[in-house]
Amino acid sequence: MKTVIHWFRRDLRVSDNVALSEAARRAETVIPLFIFEDAFRTGPDVGAARLAFLLQSVESLRKNLGELGHTLIVRCGKSEEILPALAQETGAQAVFANKRYEPYTQRRDERITKALLDAGVGFELFKDAVIWEETEILTQAGKPYTVFTPYSKAWKAKAIPAPRSRLGSPKSKVQSLKSDALPQTPDELGYPLTQKIPAAGERAALELLRRFLAGPVYDYGTNRNFPAVDGGSNLSPHLRAGTIGIRTILAELKKAREQATPAQAASCEVFLNELIWREFYMQVLHNFPHVTKGAFRPEYDQLKWSDHPEHFAAWCEGRTGYPIVDAAMRCLNATGTMHNRLRMIVAMFLTKDLLIHWQWGERYFMKQLVDGDMAANNGGWQWSAGTGTDAAPYFRIFNPTSQAEKFDAKGEFVRRWLPELKDFTNELIQQPWENPLLLAKSKYPQRIVLHEEQRGKCLEMFKAVKG
Repeated sequence: MKTVIHWFRRDLRVSDNVALSEAARRAETVIPLFIFEDAFRTGPDVGAARLAFLLQSVESLRKNLGELGHTLIVRCGKSEEILPALAQETGAQAVFANKRYEPYTQRRDERITKALLDAGVGFELFKDAVIWEETEILTQAGKPYTVFTPYSKAWKAKAIPAPRSRLGSPKSKVQSLKSDALPQTPDELGYPLTQKIPAAGERAALELLRRFLAGPVYDYGTNRNFPAVDGGSNLSPHLRAGTIGIRTILAELKKAREQATPAQAASCEVFLNELIWREFYMQVLHNFPHVTKGAFRPEYDQLKWSDHPEHFAAWCEGRTGYPIVDAAMRCLNATGTMHNRLRMIVAMFLTKDLLIHWQWGERYFMKQLVDGDMAANNGGWQWSAGTGTDAAPYFRIFNPTSQAEKFDAKGEFVRRWLPELKDFTNELIQQPWENPLLLAKSKYPQRIVLHEEQRGKCLEMFKAVKG
């Protein structure tokens, strides 16, 4: 092909990018394009933190392409209108892009395929965000997996492809094309950014990976459970935006593992499993798209959840009276991030202590999280609520206090986000109600529910549906 448009979506990088490398290999001229679609400003799950991370990642991509001699073209509007028009403007024979797996994006890609076909332009989609997609890993009966452990074993039994090479310099000179201005911040779109978000872009992602694999990965199996310890990779926003390729992460993890002791290798395996969870939930989203509208197990759509907006507001704002829950939510609201152990604790508290529908929490997370991803977010919430694939059984109900005493024993994380509890001892920091006088003086709220009472109500709620 003479000219191909590479449409950047959730692949905002110049290395290990499947569609981009294919475009560079097969075309004489590659036109890099980013479309700032209407959904970025009007979608139901738009969040300032994620939008800011996206805008910064696109700006980083523009610079990286410029250093290689390419110019990123930006257009604002509807992709099904912009792509055929740009193809006609440039004489492009095809548009290349990497696949998306959310139901709404797949419906959009069907519309784009038709619009480009009507214009006589090809539209090729490539697997890039995952190693194995959709129906590439099936049970012996030819069905999609709904339980993680056998899925992960099948995943690990297959050979992992190598990273794609970095984009080179242009083969030919590209005509000058109009480029629209992108907003600099979410504030310009009516989404005030109140959170301090992590550094965005491909260089930031690669540096995070380098630092993580130079040491922390070897203690990941233990440290990942303790929110006061920075023991994670912090790569999830970059995987979500596509500022780093999954093949790159796996290739570098393999190198780190080859130098590890047996104990360190076991820790690397735990990290690998977390990456596989991401793909597990993506294939669930594709094969069971009803999860975006309700429970994976339809019988659980009959659960009689509580309609209590005051309790939900207290949960959102970090004033439930349970320190580990409140610290986690205040951290989320301030940074757009939340530790994985804390995500499980606060999700179980909302659904099994406050008895509020998991979809309320799912929507709030998507608006706040810088790494908000439909598949992982939906999967995580349904796991915690007990309604999803491979879910925690409905009778597994985290006690927020015992979880806090196990994973934040000295209250280091709680003290960071709840300064009003500074005068409580390590023994009482996770249950300040045990010292009523000091609690009243601290102005920290009383518990809005009692866990020991709510646990029984939750069990009855589920039993009413299960029969």
